[in-house]
Amino acid sequence: MTKRKITKDMSFRETLEKYPETVDIFFKHGMHCIGCIAASFETIEQGAIAHGIDVDKLIKDLNNAIKGKK
Repeated sequence: MTKRKITKDMSFRETLEKYPETVDIFFKHGMHCIGCIAASFETIEQGAIAHGIDVDKLIKDLNNAIKGKK
């Protein structure tokens, strides 16, 4: 069994394709990049830095979402 985990070097597109339940977490953090062209190649970390978002908190929240935690 593979452990599900989101890392900051994953792209938005990869993350959303694998874990569609994360869309609300991105929105909660002010990252409305879902339709942005950069979402297909930019990493979560790059996007977070560009938007002034705490990447470690974002990654924690994303991983909690895929584990079913709020």
